[in-house]
Amino acid sequence: MDWNAELVLSIRILLAAILGGVIGWERENHNRDAGVRTYMAVAVGACAFSIISNHVPGETTRIASQVVAGMGFIGAGVILQVKGRVQGLTTAATLWATAAVGMASAFGMYLLSGLTALIILGTLSLHHVPGWAKFVKKHHAPTDPIERDE
Repeated sequence: MDWNAELVLSIRILLAAILGGVIGWERENHNRDAGVRTYMAVAVGACAFSIISNHVPGETTRIASQVVAGMGFIGAGVILQVKGRVQGLTTAATLWATAAVGMASAFGMYLLSGLTALIILGTLSLHHVPGWAKFVKKHHAPTDPIERDE
């Protein structure tokens, strides 16, 4: 592999790290257990596996699908049931989606990776919009055991 190609791949890894870190910063800033380091690791790992899969003939879809399945496994470990309430769903979902940010970066889809990161951040920010908690509480079924991951 030539130096120019290595430079492009390095930029992709850095982009994944930055975008994953920004998402993790938002979570850490709101006192969630999974923070900057976790989200950066997910994005960079997904990016690296995707870069590798892109350079191994015939393995692109197989390795990419394993990244998705692996993140599902990690996400399942984040979800807990405490006192009849389910916690960690948002963390699990955003970790899984952050893997997509890393994969998009790996395949050179810079706009897609940035937009995906912004949408994830926007989704996480909804909880902090004035009046949002009141709206959710008003429209939340009292028998529903699934609670928001604040």
